[in-house]
Amino acid sequence: MKIVVAYSGGLDTSVLLTWLKETYHADIIAYCADVGQGEELDGLEEKALTTGASKCFIGDMREEFARDFIYPMFQANALYEGRYLLGTSIARPCIAKGMLDIALQEGADAIAHGATGKGNDQVRFELSAASLAPNVEVIAPWRQARFREQFPGRTEMIEYAEANNIPIQASMKKPYSMDRNLLHISFEAGMLEDPWYDGTTKADREMYVLSVSPEEAPDKAQYIQLLFEKGDAIGFQADGQDEFLASLPDVMVEGERDGYTLLSPFGMMRVLNTLGGQHGIGRIDIVENRFVGMKSRGIYETPGGTILLAAHRDLETLTMDREAMQIRDSLIPKYAQLVYNGFWFAPERVALQALVTETQQTVTGEVRLKLYKGNIMNAGRRSPLSLYSEDVATMEGGAEEAYNQDDASGFISLNALRLKASARQGQ
Repeated sequence: MKIVVAYSGGLDTSVLLTWLKETYHADIIAYCADVGQGEELDGLEEKALTTGASKCFIGDMREEFARDFIYPMFQANALYEGRYLLGTSIARPCIAKGMLDIALQEGADAIAHGATGKGNDQVRFELSAASLAPNVEVIAPWRQARFREQFPGRTEMIEYAEANNIPIQASMKKPYSMDRNLLHISFEAGMLEDPWYDGTTKADREMYVLSVSPEEAPDKAQYIQLLFEKGDAIGFQADGQDEFLASLPDVMVEGERDGYTLLSPFGMMRVLNTLGGQHGIGRIDIVENRFVGMKSRGIYETPGGTILLAAHRDLETLTMDREAMQIRDSLIPKYAQLVYNGFWFAPERVALQALVTETQQTVTGEVRLKLYKGNIMNAGRRSPLSLYSEDVATMEGGAEEAYNQDDASGFISLNALRLKASARQGQ
């Protein structure tokens, strides 16, 4: 039997790899999608082979993840329950796609994942698999009684790893789990399972990876400008940008336009993550409703995504028709729920995306932002497709031909008509 296992090198998947090999007497192929984990991937292939895998594939999906998953989702301004930027949720269909490609390439009998039976990821992986490769078997050890009996908690997993000489990052002192990608990093479990636990104190500052605390952010604000084209951020501008970009060797400049440095979606996310992290932007601590029915608490760092959302939303106020915006906004909760629950490849999400894409045709222009100690302040927006007219909006005289205030009388009278009828009915 040949199994492709979703492998990150962390505690859960390292134990899982060895357990699958022993239990199924199978040839194990480790697969890790590089969706922006950074240095977490260092030595991953060697570790997988040492742990028992016959092969290890690391698929570079960073650009695809940013272009085909993050950017379309941000065109929708998707927020789950009004707060969560869906960093883990949106990565899962991308990872599943890469893993299924390898499974088909290697002629595997099944794929396996280390998502627990209590979480959302099991649903996301398996619904993605059902949409992309419905004939591939999925093995979910956490939903097997024998696996749970052997590993009732992280303590037993740590002990198993130590007994089998599996190198792990987790320890009894820091048992919380971390999940990182290009959009965010999440922290769950351990002491964070107490919703009253304060994760902002000095004692936990070393937990954070992508950002400094707002208290330790620079005392001087930084201005940045973003150039958008049809809803996507394509250009970046800031003081000292050449020196700053030189410090990010994995970011390739794609050109220049009107003083903006043009970047790919991956490059833009790297830039915004770095800048946002330097200024303590994008930390949230939330309790959310999982798809399986329970509430869970997590701490998230999403510096680049937080900046991107603020900039995109601000430009839309200038360039997007009011009624089109209201229809799109009315669908944000549904869109976010579909992403969170694992229905990225479902026909309803694809249909919603078509509507979102149509609303973005005029979202072209520039946005200026001010970053300061965890805050993002809108500091200007302009567009060749702007719907804003100073002649119409001005409170000064001299532009009466652009807007006749007398017209408002009839407008108000017609809108008041049904209200007066309802009032009389009540009397």
